[in-house]
Amino acid sequence: MIPKIFGKKPAGKVLYKLKRSPNYKNGAFQNLSPTEVTLKSTSILKMMKDFATKPKSAAPPVTLPSVKTDLTALKAASPTIVWFGHSSYLIKYEEQTILVDPVFSGNASPVSFFGKSFAGSDVYTPEDFPEIDIIILTHDHYDHLDYKTILKFKSKTKHFYTPLGVGEHLKHWGVAESKITELDWWQKTPIEKGELIATPARHFSGRGITRNNSLWSSFVLKLADYSIYIGSDSGYDSHFKEIGNLYGPFDIAILETGQYNTNWPYIHMMPEQAVQAAIDLGASVILPVHWAKFSLALHNWNEPIQRVIKTASDLNVKVTTPLIGEPIILKSSYPDKVWWNL
Repeated sequence: MIPKIFGKKPAGKVLYKLKRSPNYKNGAFQNLSPTEVTLKSTSILKMMKDFATKPKSAAPPVTLPSVKTDLTALKAASPTIVWFGHSSYLIKYEEQTILVDPVFSGNASPVSFFGKSFAGSDVYTPEDFPEIDIIILTHDHYDHLDYKTILKFKSKTKHFYTPLGVGEHLKHWGVAESKITELDWWQKTPIEKGELIATPARHFSGRGITRNNSLWSSFVLKLADYSIYIGSDSGYDSHFKEIGNLYGPFDIAILETGQYNTNWPYIHMMPEQAVQAAIDLGASVILPVHWAKFSLALHNWNEPIQRVIKTASDLNVKVTTPLIGEPIILKSSYPDKVWWNL
């Protein structure tokens, strides 16, 4: 009787397997550091009132500008990244196509009245994409794992890579088990032209009332001589430096920079912390994501990028700021136009 959009919790033999993970304790997956989703002092009633009276500046005043790249004809002698707003992006290298956290339904919520995408941020649809070799899913929240989008991509995607437990949602939605690989933190798997390593993040999971039935994860993507850090939603912690020490330096770090609030400081970074995370990782360039598509917090829609740019300038960190759909070519082209002052 539960609508399919909510997915499926692990049970039976699958749950037994998950419980063997060193990151599963006391009936749920745990962060490396003690982590509150919201501060104990936070008033839920006040938060509800704040969201009910969210300022108009939380969304852009006009349609967002974008670039419509022909993804089926995209050439990529060097790894090329095309961002689609929020945390969805394509990585192409030679003939290999990798899609991260695709959300193209126009909504980041199981209900239509919350989490609608900004005007202009949905210029791409699943029909614009070529066949996909790999989809990487960082965790099971609605703004990263989208039911309607998965239904569109499941027949044109060769393989899905997820943290532990997320595969249960995919199987529930009709993805063949043979096309799913689940990874625990620090596990690695070979892929065409390289390697994928699941690495820690500081966050939580859940599509219903209960939390942390599945794991959340960042990823290290090695493609030939290139290293890409695929950031997940995460609060700032020591894991960034540990990942940098083990797998850095990185040609680029793709890091979340939006949807933060002082009421939930441990599960999302402030923009200044994201810049520090890039330094910890040893990244040559930071691509700020998790903004410019959905308003899931109370800050101005373009505040994240403004704060990132200021801090990165102070700390001498290179930032690339593409429009939605504008390609980044590693070691060659890093768009940096200031396009968000609308």
